[in-house]
Amino acid sequence: MIRSESLKKNQDFRVVYQNGTSYANRLLVMYVLKNQHKKNRLGISVSKKVGNSVVRHRLTRLIRESYRLNETDFDSNLDIVVVARAGAKDKGFHEIESALLHLAKKHHITGNEHDKEISD
Repeated sequence: MIRSESLKKNQDFRVVYQNGTSYANRLLVMYVLKNQHKKNRLGISVSKKVGNSVVRHRLTRLIRESYRLNETDFDSNLDIVVVARAGAKDKGFHEIESALLHLAKKHHITGNEHDKEISD
């Protein structure tokens, strides 16, 4: 399996924001854009409005771990940017993971969705 990389450059984030599709729930906003790479690239953004650096880094770790554990369910060749909302500040791992998977289903980028469509 090909592991995902991180989106690091501001320009890469901007391209996904401007050209990608977005869905949101109470905790997260997810932008998705097809890329030319053979793997997914994940970018995580947590604003200072959400909390201090401890809170922001904690949310970043929770989102990254949620994605890592479910990485095999995601389609490939995608740039994914996840933006944490202020409501996510006090939430635990399972709530963040649930919100991430909910948005992935809305975007139709989880393998589970495609398996069901193929079998129908």
